[in-house]
Amino acid sequence: MPADRYMDYGTTECYNEDMFIVGILGWWYGAGWKQRAGMVKERLASTIDYFSIDLLVRTLFAPFRQISADKTGGSLNVQMHAFFDRTISRTIGMIVRLGMIIIGTAAIIIYALLGLVGLLIWLLVPLFPLLGLVLFIAGWMPWTA
Repeated sequence: MPADRYMDYGTTECYNEDMFIVGILGWWYGAGWKQRAGMVKERLASTIDYFSIDLLVRTLFAPFRQISADKTGGSLNVQMHAFFDRTISRTIGMIVRLGMIIIGTAAIIIYALLGLVGLLIWLLVPLFPLLGLVLFIAGWMPWTA
């Protein structure tokens, strides 16, 4: 076989260095990216579990902390007082739960967007040294005061 068909690395050290870089890039875009995506997924699942928006929606009109939730008997005055207590308690509960639903939804959206941006940056990080080299060769310098 002709000798020019094979790459001549000269020494095994050069070959090992090249394979080291290939190994790092293989991990970065393979198992490393999957691990990072798993971390983003776990953080998002934890946030969803923390706010429990589905539970907040199901109990939206439940009395706040179950204050005055019991039915009462007695005179009309006592029953009317209990009715207004329950109504106020349910209104407070609804306001608090709606606030938590809004905050939780915003937090979930923010975590999802930040996780997506983080995953995209993860894919681009190995290109930054090459970009720096190109900018260096082009003579670009950051603006300094």
